Amino acid sequence: MGAIETVTRDLAQDWPEALYDTLKTAGIRHISYVPDAGHSTLIRLFGDDSDVVANVLTTEEEGVAIACGAWLGGMRSVVLMQSSGVGNCINMLSLPVQARMPLLLLVTMRGEWEEFNPWQVPMGRATQAALEAIGVTVLRAETGADLVESVAQAVGMAFDGDQQIAVLIGQRLLGKKKW
Repeated sequence: MGAIETVTRDLAQDWPEALYDTLKTAGIRHISYVPDAGHSTLIRLFGDDSDVVANVLTTEEEGVAIACGAWLGGMRSVVLMQSSGVGNCINMLSLPVQARMPLLLLVTMRGEWEEFNPWQVPMGRATQAALEAIGVTVLRAETGADLVESVAQAVGMAFDGDQQIAVLIGQRLLGKKKW
């Protein structure tokens, strides 16, 4: 039997790769996303993976419905979005909450650390409260190590406990956005 390769990563920099590994190990075989710079490495890694189905969305609430359908079809899914997209999903989130279907959302935050676009601030402030008001459990990560650990926890909560979990990825971890 061959040796198992262990990869040591600098989670301050290589968190997207470690996050990909965590999600793959957890059996994620489907992703939906609206293109976002904060998720770009994760999107590329999953897009290059022939074992994963990837859907580019026109709007974030489609991702919630598709994730529910993927679950009914026997697949674990993750929806990637930006905090501004959470506002688009509030009504659709009633589907997994009321039907008690597992849901895993990874949300890159805007309107926080070094934000240059004032239009991002209101939804950035409201994201966590809006998710919690509809019944979604929110975890938050500010460092790469916290993010990988939080996502590993969120996967278990969602898929083993039929919960709806959003992991908010702090803007400080993502770095300053530029036009």
